[in-house]
Amino acid sequence: MLLGVCVYGGFVVYRGVGEIGRSLEHFKPSAFVIACALAFGNYVLRYFKWEFYLSRLQIRGVKKMDSFLTYLSGFVLTVTPGKVGEVFKSLILFETYGVPITKTAPIVVAERATDVVGIVLLIIASASLGFAGGLVWAGVGAGLVLALLLVVGHRGLSLWLIGLVGRLPGRLGKIAPKLEAAYESLATMLKPRNLFVPSVLSAAAWMLECLSLWVILGGFGESTSVSLSTFFYSTSTLVGAIVPVPGGLGVTESALMGQMTTMGHVEGSTATAAMILVRFATLWFAVIVGFVALSLMKRRFPGLLAKDAKDTTDTNDEASAKGEAA
Repeated sequence: MLLGVCVYGGFVVYRGVGEIGRSLEHFKPSAFVIACALAFGNYVLRYFKWEFYLSRLQIRGVKKMDSFLTYLSGFVLTVTPGKVGEVFKSLILFETYGVPITKTAPIVVAERATDVVGIVLLIIASASLGFAGGLVWAGVGAGLVLALLLVVGHRGLSLWLIGLVGRLPGRLGKIAPKLEAAYESLATMLKPRNLFVPSVLSAAAWMLECLSLWVILGGFGESTSVSLSTFFYSTSTLVGAIVPVPGGLGVTESALMGQMTTMGHVEGSTATAAMILVRFATLWFAVIVGFVALSLMKRRFPGLLAKDAKDTTDTNDEASAKGEAA
């Protein structure tokens, strides 16, 4: 969060506080509210992916409200490289319903893979209207997803790679059994028949956030088209996901602002203000939603997160061992 403050502060200083202030004077606040509502729609659609994967892993008995709050709670750590911190929701599900973390943590990997597929589809759709620059990033993203599918789909190769990890010294070598247990869940989720529905949901979900940018630009009086806004947001999101920095901070913002000024012909101060507002509506709003959801889960389960890390790890290992034995 402190890094985010520094990044946005740097952009504001670079562009000029006075110029950005003048741009914000003409902004319609209702556009920001609508953008947040669209972002929340993104979370709801992606929650359906979470439910889809839980059903495919035969995880039953989790109340829908608890499952929804658990999913949203993962956004507390959404500002992590590739949003891998969202595996936090697996810890919550373990502490509330006893589901082994090794069984649900691979859902985060599957979510990111299908998110990339959905974003690539949006880039291709918008690029087909004449914005060819994003096809390079679409190709990179598609290549990463394809490589992941090939590795996971080849059981022998995956287990060989896990075996290499097992030979590493210290604590790294000790996680090999957990990786092997997690692999079974990941292999199930990334089967072709389990990719179509989540990928469609991802494309629809991220389209809502692309519309958030379009709405915010409209709030400044800009006439940027939906297709161009989709192109800007989806390519910037993909670049931020590929580069391993927390929440894509600095990378996504630079790409988004640069495209708005060079391709969208949006005035510099307006582009900076729009970038900051859309990032608050789509990234930092998610963090706030996560904290609210986590607070509600704490009220429903007072003992949630009360154990220290060592006790949680030991208990999880015990639960995983029992599950494997069963």
